[in-house]
Amino acid sequence: MKKQEALKKYFGYETFYPLQSEIIDHVLSGKDALVLMPTGGGKSICFQIPALLKEGTAVVVSPLIALMKDQVDALKANGIAAAFLNSTQTEDENTGIVGLCLQNRIKLLYISPERLAAASTIGLLQKLRISLFAVDEAHCISAWGHDFRPDYMKLNSLRKKFPHIPLIALTATADRVIRNDIMRQLTIPEEFQFITSFDRPNISLAVYSGRKRFEQILRFLSRRKNQPGIIYCLSRRMTENIAAKLCDRGYRAAYYHAGMDNGDRSKIQDAFIRDKIQIVCATIAFGLGIDKSNIRWIVHYNLPKNIESYYQEIGRAGRDGAPADTVLFYSYADVKTHHDMISDAPAQRQELLWAKLERIKSYAEAEICRRRILLSYFNEQPQGDCGNCDVCKNPPQRINGTIIAQKALSAVARTGQKINIATLIGILRGSHNKHILENGYDRIKTFGVGRDITSAEWEDYIFQLLNSGFVDIAYDDAYSLKLNDLSRKILQAQMDVLLTKPVQFEKKLETIAALPQKQAVADELFERLRALRKALADENNVPAYVVFSDKTLLEMAAVRPRDAIEMLGINGVGEHKLSLYGEEFLHEIRLYANKY
Repeated sequence: MKKQEALKKYFGYETFYPLQSEIIDHVLSGKDALVLMPTGGGKSICFQIPALLKEGTAVVVSPLIALMKDQVDALKANGIAAAFLNSTQTEDENTGIVGLCLQNRIKLLYISPERLAAASTIGLLQKLRISLFAVDEAHCISAWGHDFRPDYMKLNSLRKKFPHIPLIALTATADRVIRNDIMRQLTIPEEFQFITSFDRPNISLAVYSGRKRFEQILRFLSRRKNQPGIIYCLSRRMTENIAAKLCDRGYRAAYYHAGMDNGDRSKIQDAFIRDKIQIVCATIAFGLGIDKSNIRWIVHYNLPKNIESYYQEIGRAGRDGAPADTVLFYSYADVKTHHDMISDAPAQRQELLWAKLERIKSYAEAEICRRRILLSYFNEQPQGDCGNCDVCKNPPQRINGTIIAQKALSAVARTGQKINIATLIGILRGSHNKHILENGYDRIKTFGVGRDITSAEWEDYIFQLLNSGFVDIAYDDAYSLKLNDLSRKILQAQMDVLLTKPVQFEKKLETIAALPQKQAVADELFERLRALRKALADENNVPAYVVFSDKTLLEMAAVRPRDAIEMLGINGVGEHKLSLYGEEFLHEIRLYANKY
């Protein structure tokens, strides 16, 4: 069987993603490889097809038990003999799988790095005909990787014990330091790197003001009924609070963080994977073990610590290739939190962490295509603007903001540079709150001079002044605003200020990831097919996306195949899945066609 035939037979696709074909040929020739692809970029195919085409068993090192199970379930659903060895199995189950391996009846065997280090496991592997080693989530090898796992470092022993078996390491983490560390520890030659584009054009990008975040989330969710998604938060308490508030409003939500019992975390993860929970509010502890292809949106409640983490987290959406949305909320309170966290880090790492924070901060403050910024960070130069981010969809309108700036800076000066942003807005808007009255701020000349501008607009303008360096903020002095040389030039009318007119959230919401026409037209049929998929998944005790991806269902709804031959032409429908589910989906499509 050729690689193209295997792709269609088992996975239901006609064409490979960029570089997949070259990587497969490279591994089939017996060479090692480091594969760098974004989350959802098709890394697994790069070792799964060689495993199918080569004699023997491929050993896949995977970091999490839940991830192993999901991947094995997905392979079995495609008619591929796969299994895993981990601590959740009984002794009899373990013995049974070992027996199948010894009989050469397992094509892919998933195993944890901890289990791999055991002498009994090495003894088993030495008895098998191993086709290749695949190290998934390979950034766990590096102490510089944010998911560092010490047992991964023992994998270099594979090179000594099995020197002639090809090894492919795969990761979505793009940092050059991490890549070099992986290659050094696994002795992979530098010329055997394969780095694909980090562009995920199906994912929309948006950054919103951190003001009234929860209200904005509710507006966002109102257009995404039943669509699974993740809300990433900086603190454990925040995950719990947001999940509770969402549940109070009728959403199927739960929280997930490292402070929870392992059993409780596993229950939440399983419920999310099986679509019993729509929303998970989580810290960064959630995600590494998620192989759920139908996540339709990601919200960052707070600014992430760096671009690598952000990109990996948003990459968990839209892994099936169908449209997905991402929203990042940004405020200076988030920046202060990160400042405090970095200050507590080891001194030798602080400079790097500061630099990474500045890059994600610049991304959030940008007024140019956001995808350009992300891709340039990964050393890619896109041909043009993406058309699928908030900046592209709502190009900023520049206005002469000199008078606006002078009003704000004058108020800062007249209060002795002792006020924060909230107090400044209160002064400009003429608020009579207790703090303003007690400090006599209602008696200064600039009190109430900005009543014609809303609080949200003032917050936006002040952030712009901060981002442009026209005023400073003292994080170590209660967030108080401080004048600088540029501030004084503006106050003395020695320079003009250009500001961007704030875009209302509602306007952004209207333009963020509108459904493609094909999907909108077929929406009712898609929902019927999704309901059928859920029923079949529950019946077979597998996650819904294991039956078919959202993208495959969308194509079914648009094309409406009439028979098995036409059904095989749908991307994601292989021979095995056709035999398992084809007739039931065809029946549902016929019922819909007869109705309309």
